[in-house]
Amino acid sequence: MIKLFVSFFLCLVVYSTKAQLHPLAFPPEISLPNQRDSIIKLSSFTGKVVLIDFWASWCGPCRAANPNLKRLYKKYKGKGFVILGVSLDDKKTDWMKAIKHDKLEYTQVIDRDAWYSKVAEQYYVDQIPMSFLLDKKGMIVAIDLDGRALENKIVELLK
Repeated sequence: MIKLFVSFFLCLVVYSTKAQLHPLAFPPEISLPNQRDSIIKLSSFTGKVVLIDFWASWCGPCRAANPNLKRLYKKYKGKGFVILGVSLDDKKTDWMKAIKHDKLEYTQVIDRDAWYSKVAEQYYVDQIPMSFLLDKKGMIVAIDLDGRALENKIVELLK
């Protein structure tokens, strides 16, 4: 019985560690429309430190995080830092209102499939906000950092 339990536990651990993105991995491409319906690709930001921020207009914690993201973007955008906001809104008008209301100046794209988003599925997004920090080579270096830890990592990567 113990061998069966240990085998089951090991299978569960192996499966769960494969079913997510990890630091030191390259993320899947993102190719989604912006506010003007132009397609924006994640790969177009290679050579910059990128924060991919999954969010939605209806998400209170996402909206509460926006002031800090705006501050970081303003402080480091001239040094090679960009933010790619990936909205999981199903209504473009709600998304556009949130961008305007929160005065978000960084790049925004939307996947109107919302929780059925293939992009969110590829990134194993099961809650929002959720973020991925990429180095200049496009490799994931951190997941879901915030506050001082996020800023410190951005500074380190911009050196």
